Amino acid sequence: MIFHELYSTYYNVVSEILTEAVRGELSGERIRKIVEEKAYLESGLSIPKALEEREWPLLRENYTTPIEHVPTMPLTEVQKQWMKAICQDPRIRLFDPPIQELKDTEPLFEAGFFACFDRCSDGDPYEDRLYREHFRLVLLALKERRGLRLRCRGKRCRLYIPERLEYSAKDDKFRLIAHSPKGTPYVIRMSGICQLSLSEKLAEEETGSRAEKETVVLELSDERNTLERAMIHFSDLEKETVKLDDTHYRIALRYRKDDETEILIRVLSFGPKLRVSSPESFVRRLRGRLNMQKRFQGFGS
Repeated sequence: MIFHELYSTYYNVVSEILTEAVRGELSGERIRKIVEEKAYLESGLSIPKALEEREWPLLRENYTTPIEHVPTMPLTEVQKQWMKAICQDPRIRLFDPPIQELKDTEPLFEAGFFACFDRCSDGDPYEDRLYREHFRLVLLALKERRGLRLRCRGKRCRLYIPERLEYSAKDDKFRLIAHSPKGTPYVIRMSGICQLSLSEKLAEEETGSRAEKETVVLELSDERNTLERAMIHFSDLEKETVKLDDTHYRIALRYRKDDETEILIRVLSFGPKLRVSSPESFVRRLRGRLNMQKRFQGFGS
């Protein structure tokens, strides 16, 4: 695979490993250190193994490489075409990608190439001028660690400390996770903001996250690329993956309590290949959801 839009981190990490191999400075311990520092947690399960067992024939047994020069990674034409294609997405354009640099590139696919299902039809108004202006101000506040004075529909203007932006693929909506100066947490729909302005730069102690998170522990059976699908499906969440044996893995996912219903639905989509081992409260909710589905199926028949 020349290019992968989700895990291009793999290529940057392997490039750094090969750079040290060309210089004669590589060891098994160093490979694991680079992966730990530069890649995703679950990458430690795949990258060292693929290199050391020559599944990727890039290293010799003594950690030297047949490659003679330090690797460089210029963009290929396929990469440029893919970037031009995703820049057609109005959500991507919220982040001001370098579209002008790709003006002479043909997109790899057109905007209507994919058909989305199981998604709410009332997503955020990404093309709306005011929405885009608010979105960029939020990005600037997060980058510069500044407060936000904002007003939502039916409420008065207040000062908030922004923590991060979250996107729900199911709802097709962005949410601003923030807290008040006193530490009260808030989840604010970006589309619900009527008025927004930047406030003063914040002291370091004011910018820390106040959002409490829950952890659900899953046990995965890796059949038909279930592990790869799970890593992509849950790529937006903090997670820790542990290999139990050749085909079984334990995955700990961290999520906001407010998102539990969505996480529950996403876990259920894997069927019997993904089993929830804890916490018991999540297991009870999962069983309740399954029982409800059975009742609806019985009613329909």
